[in-house]
Amino acid sequence: MKDQHSTHLIQLAIATLFISASGALGKFIDMPTPVVVWWRSILGAIFLLGFCVYKKFNLKIDSRQDALAIFSSGLLMGGHWLFYFYALKLSNVAIGMLSLFVFPIFTAFLEPLFIKVKFDPIYILLGIMVLIGMYILAPEFSLENTRFQGILFGLLSALCYAVRNIISKKLTNNYNATSIMLYQTSILTVILFPVLFFMDTSNIASQYPYVLLLALVVTAIGHTLLVNSLKHFSVSTASIINSVQPIFGIIIAFIFLNEIPTANTYLGGSLILLTVVIESVRSRNK
Repeated sequence: MKDQHSTHLIQLAIATLFISASGALGKFIDMPTPVVVWWRSILGAIFLLGFCVYKKFNLKIDSRQDALAIFSSGLLMGGHWLFYFYALKLSNVAIGMLSLFVFPIFTAFLEPLFIKVKFDPIYILLGIMVLIGMYILAPEFSLENTRFQGILFGLLSALCYAVRNIISKKLTNNYNATSIMLYQTSILTVILFPVLFFMDTSNIASQYPYVLLLALVVTAIGHTLLVNSLKHFSVSTASIINSVQPIFGIIIAFIFLNEIPTANTYLGGSLILLTVVIESVRSRNK
């Protein structure tokens, strides 16, 4: 049982590493944010559809209630991606990613409202640790400050991400994780299609290698592994373990974008990483 837990933990860690690349890619890709998200969605959907056909997964949706949940989760994933990329553009990879990772706090408080799980008071302590990290990270609290605007967009992204993960966990009881991601990316592709008619898409010719990486590695593989992990962990546990993502993202941004974190970023990030270590140990001992 412990070995099986370790396997699931490793899969979640791989998902976290792959998704971490979204920060650097989102900051680097030179196209309007809704256009980037549309290309990410349609290419991700194509990769996922190919895998579902290859594996002969049943793509039938069983009920209207499930269809509504799938549609809602697709919209929430779209909100998460859009707000997150705006956060990256307004600030930097470190601030954008770390502000997003307030989502474990949202998850811990919202999960008992959606799923029959008992609220664990330890999440209050872990949430406070993340909040302290956010406070250290934040510049002046002014709406005129673009970095503070980035943090606000990161918080909106975090809220969408938390609720999307909770809904996705409920869907994993009846649907394959790859199928769920296919539904979500397909919905987002249709919803965002009109942006192609009034936003500049000409840069895709030079940006397609990075968009392909975003669609395949981050979306099709990374997010599918993350959704699959929800079968084996509570959403709160998976969320807090996934909070190591900003650390990976900051390292990737340093290597490829030469973004050097400040002392406050190191301190705030360390507090977030500490919550990951604590929750990893706790989840293994359950």
